Amino acid sequence: MKKHFWVVAALAATTVSGIAQAQYPIMDRVASKVIEKYQTSTCQQLWQEKAQKQGQPKPEMEQRVIQMLQQDPQMRQAFFDRVAAPIVNKMFECGMIP
Repeated sequence: MKKHFWVVAALAATTVSGIAQAQYPIMDRVASKVIEKYQTSTCQQLWQEKAQKQGQPKPEMEQRVIQMLQQDPQMRQAFFDRVAAPIVNKMFECGMIP
């Protein structure tokens, strides 16, 4: 019974993820770029980028994406569902979070 539940839950999550990606193609491309950045960057590169960006205004495109995510809670949820694990794993590996 438990195994059946997890199989159904995994299929549902995959389906929802697929629907979210089809529903938000721009968000999907942005999420892919964010994931790729974290997967291909070294820890040193991430630390340097963080230090360089402190106190600097965000680029216009980044501000527009943030605004879109703020205005659409469903898109925001789909974005976070997609990027959270790769980002958190890399930050943990780099000692950026405990």
